[in-house]
Amino acid sequence: QVRLFSTQSSSSSNSHLDAGRLAEAEKCESQLHAMIDQVSSQQDKIAALEEMKVRQDEERVQLKILIQDLEKRSLQTLINKNVVPVAAVVIMACNRPDYLQRTVESILKYQKAVASKFPLFISQDGTNGEVKKKALSYTQITFMQHVDLEPVRTERPGENVAYYKIANHYKWALDELFIKHDFRRVIILEDDMEIAPDFFDYFEAAAKLLDTDKSIMAVSSWNDNGQKQFVYDPKALYRSDFFPGLGWMLTKSTWMELSPKWPKAYPYCCLLILRSADMLFFTVFYHLFLP
Repeated sequence: QVRLFSTQSSSSSNSHLDAGRLAEAEKCESQLHAMIDQVSSQQDKIAALEEMKVRQDEERVQLKILIQDLEKRSLQTLINKNVVPVAAVVIMACNRPDYLQRTVESILKYQKAVASKFPLFISQDGTNGEVKKKALSYTQITFMQHVDLEPVRTERPGENVAYYKIANHYKWALDELFIKHDFRRVIILEDDMEIAPDFFDYFEAAAKLLDTDKSIMAVSSWNDNGQKQFVYDPKALYRSDFFPGLGWMLTKSTWMELSPKWPKAYPYCCLLILRSADMLFFTVFYHLFLP
């Protein structure tokens, strides 16, 4: 009886052991299947992302071709072959359709009479649909779109990537206008400005200064103190070693010097460093920042 009990106990222990091993094997097999399913799911996602990227690349190419075609047709319509433009005027925009509308309406109010001398462009940075729709609604303006989907790498931790995007957009737009479209001069405006009534007269006169005086780096129509209560002589021009920006014109020759060393960020702050030997011109007539 003792031997029988001992045998039965041993058989029982072996049965429990085999059951435990079987359960563990089933658990491992279940985990393996789960991992295989997970890997398969990830592979499907990767394949879907790769397919999406291919489609986006194709759409980007088609969009680029479309934009180039629109630019070409718009330029052919806008530029009078018998008139040499004084300067292209580009409005730098991003994601503020209401501001853009107010700026454009301010410009068109005074530009119609001199349209062939000052062809208008809107350069949009990014893909904001409302801005693009608004820009394309103006048949007398050529639309350009800068789409850069590459991630921004800042030079210092914690920097605002917007400054890098702005610098990149400016360089792209000015390269387009000076190199691709071969304008002799370009006037840069931003989408939060209104112009003075004499804006175009001023820049046409100032273009001659840029051509004859090579010590002038740029001409600007902004003066921080250019308000009626502060101005003694509204026709005076001032030479300055401070870059006022905000509605400024430069020549192709100057841009060809600046473009290769254009900074990755903070372009306005670096302009004097890039070409420190030069001076700037600006007048007492001024733009208004939109509230």
